[in-house]
Amino acid sequence: HMFCRNIFHLSLELGNMTRVQEFVLLGLSTRPGIRNALFAVFLTLYLLTLLENTLIIYLICSHSELHKPMYFFLGNLSCLEMCYVSVTMPSLLLGLWTGPCHVPFTACMTQLFFFISLICMECTLLASMAYDRYVAICHPLHYPLLMRPQVCLGLALSSWLGGLLVSVVKTSCIASLSYCGPNVLNHFFCDVSPLLNLSCTHVALTELVDFISAIIILWGSLLVAIASYVAIGRAVLCMSSAVARRKALSTCASHLVVVGIFYAATLFIYARPSRIEAMDLNKVLSVIYTVVTPMCNPIIYCLRNREVQAAFHRTLHCSRS
Repeated sequence: HMFCRNIFHLSLELGNMTRVQEFVLLGLSTRPGIRNALFAVFLTLYLLTLLENTLIIYLICSHSELHKPMYFFLGNLSCLEMCYVSVTMPSLLLGLWTGPCHVPFTACMTQLFFFISLICMECTLLASMAYDRYVAICHPLHYPLLMRPQVCLGLALSSWLGGLLVSVVKTSCIASLSYCGPNVLNHFFCDVSPLLNLSCTHVALTELVDFISAIIILWGSLLVAIASYVAIGRAVLCMSSAVARRKALSTCASHLVVVGIFYAATLFIYARPSRIEAMDLNKVLSVIYTVVTPMCNPIIYCLRNREVQAAFHRTLHCSRS
């Protein structure tokens, strides 16, 4: 009789550990009074981001003078930004429109997989772009050799494939955890920290995998970017022309602002050895690197660029004629 009772309790526990079949996303805000205004703002930002990046990809593909390594990476970044913002923004907009929404377990893990893939890709791609600028400014004579098409393609492919590989490992670890309830995520998409907070099993190994991968991807790519921009800064300060020096510093400064904001937010959330409890702060920081930087990157990197502006004006002139 005692044996049967223990088996019964064990089966109940196992049932409880696997009973969560969906998650409830609370969204960016649960206050109905401001949800409509936020929906209009974020929908506008989303459409603007898609428009900017689509325009950049079109200009780079349709103008031969933009078929250079720098614009190859910018085209990759624009493509990535469109995918990146389309992974998180629909659930953010849905939460603002309808309130808390139910997401099946499989859909949540799918969103997590693509989000981790794309954020890792963006980190490594930003580092590749910083290296490209370093070679162009510090070693201009060797630039055609060091940044030949095979090298550019290899850097881009390593960014995309590396992000996918890291995401497979991290998502598998998180999906293998047991979630016995509650199932409410205080976020607007399925992110790492909120999911770890809901797990009812020991998450030390998963946290360790998450922390180590964040250190390698985030800190590794950040160090490459910082080293590249420091070398660029030194080279720029040695320029004899004050006009050229001022122009180069202005460009690098704007790049550093975007890179700095992106890395600061992502490092604070992901490169920590423990779960984050302050979910409201987590949501605010998530808005920065999932909404703000994808919208600003095209403006900072491309639309302020003279060659891109010239290509855009030629496209407008051709369409009018």
